[in-house]
Amino acid sequence: MTATTTSARSDLTELGRSETALRTFLHGLPGVDQVGAEQRAAQLGTRSIKTTAKAEAIDLAIRMVDLTTLEGADTPGKVRALAAKALRPDPADPSCPHVGAVCVYPSMVPHVAEVLRGSGVHLASVATAFPSGQAPLEIKLADVRAAVEAGADEIDMVINRGAFLAGRYSEVYDEIVATKEACGNAHLKVILETGELATYDNVRRASWLAMLAGGDFIKTSTGKVPVAATLPVTLVMLEAVRDFRAATGRQVGVKPAGGIKTTKDAIKYLVMVNETVGADWLSPDWFRFGASSLLNDLLMQRTKLTTGVYAGPDYFTLD
Repeated sequence: MTATTTSARSDLTELGRSETALRTFLHGLPGVDQVGAEQRAAQLGTRSIKTTAKAEAIDLAIRMVDLTTLEGADTPGKVRALAAKALRPDPADPSCPHVGAVCVYPSMVPHVAEVLRGSGVHLASVATAFPSGQAPLEIKLADVRAAVEAGADEIDMVINRGAFLAGRYSEVYDEIVATKEACGNAHLKVILETGELATYDNVRRASWLAMLAGGDFIKTSTGKVPVAATLPVTLVMLEAVRDFRAATGRQVGVKPAGGIKTTKDAIKYLVMVNETVGADWLSPDWFRFGASSLLNDLLMQRTKLTTGVYAGPDYFTLD
């Protein structure tokens, strides 16, 4: 890391100490060209790849999946079965890679931990009054600590969108800092809920705010609002992590979540990652898909490429 980068990181760290400085910085970020971003995303979405590259992309996408269940009807048996599937997505094919993580509510973490322990599959838990983020800070932090103590090594927090949209940036910043501290050694993914942020400029500002406060990943959505991950929004977030690393030397991951259901969708995102931020982010350490039904489609396409036979959706367990 150069002296210039070290100095830039130090200067950016100081921003959180002042609401005025934070506001000035966030509103001084270059505006997003809406038409340009949407055209660029659409263009990347039309790229085709060769069959050999598709096979590699499918395996990579499987390894990037955060296999997720976040329903009120979740049970210990259901999440243990999901964790077993995460370890062996296709029991008939031991060459099939495991997924990146299993993501559940805090109360389900102990049951998933029993299955995943020592496997290399991460255990993620939503926290901080997911999905609304509307709870006192002490409750949010207790939520995080309980999940980590139960075995979660990744925490998906949700920002207070009301505070962000009202321009109370220091409040959001301080909550992320406190949540990061409560995580201990667990990685922190910061959910922006981009469908509620209204503009691409707000997505860029929220991305930088989350990174400045120490987030290890920035994530599009909870999956609980009508508009979740989109290619243009993810493009804006990828550009933000690229520019943040250039300014500070610190790399931050990106996780689109919600509405990504097909192999075709996943490959569009992988092409966008490669074209926008490069191979450094083409790893489960730096890019994830928050999804449930996506894995089955990836497995069906993988079977087709491997055997020439298109397995039906009933061939794999339903999530």
